[in-house]
Amino acid sequence: MIELRDVHKSFGPHEVLNGVDLTVPAGSVTVVIGPSGSGKSTLLRCVNHLEKLSRGTVRVDGELIGYRQSGNRLYELSERLILRQRARIGFVFQNFHLFPHLTALENVAEAPVATLRRPRAEALRESRDLLARVGLADKADAYPRQLSGGQQQRVAIARALALRPKLVLFDEPTSALDPELVGEVLDVLRDLARAGTTMIVVTHEIGFAREVADTVVFLDGGRVVETGPPAQVLDAPRHDRTRAFLSKVL
Repeated sequence: MIELRDVHKSFGPHEVLNGVDLTVPAGSVTVVIGPSGSGKSTLLRCVNHLEKLSRGTVRVDGELIGYRQSGNRLYELSERLILRQRARIGFVFQNFHLFPHLTALENVAEAPVATLRRPRAEALRESRDLLARVGLADKADAYPRQLSGGQQQRVAIARALALRPKLVLFDEPTSALDPELVGEVLDVLRDLARAGTTMIVVTHEIGFAREVADTVVFLDGGRVVETGPPAQVLDAPRHDRTRAFLSKVL
């Protein structure tokens, strides 16, 4: 479903991603781990073209993301077409990014109405269902300031699902939470995995990766050092760099 081929991303002279190749099958969960500064968040932002690639391609269901191809050359799409592509790729950030002046229900319903032009009544009805799915049916009328960090992140997950995306990207969704709130967000991710949602999750939660991931990717220095099932990458890594990293976080 998702194919990254020779993905490079540089900021000035600093190369953050250096030739990343990755395939994510539909309905699977890929967890990306690695040290700070290894390029994990940049990788996610390249998948939905929040960052322009320096080189390489990203395809979702065979469709180039951010570009059109003519012969051997790539041309960047207009912002309108890029926004249309992004609407099919959900993104859950570290820091929630909820609209403070909207209720939980309105935060979830906003994008389907504004982006997909869905009737407001239909969007509100579906948004209530999504809030119930993430365990917040009773918080529909609450504003973000009235919610805990874990509840805000669950609203953000419901908002990402409201666009019925083909793929959901999670950028360290528990890193901004107090430790006692991490579990409630991971429970939602587990439910999504069981439902067959295609996900790429950047996380430091190794236990979650071992339990839920179909594939674990260890990224270091902008390169994929090791990739495979959790039992292989986490319990019997082949590369010294992977072993060194895991020895510090397990």
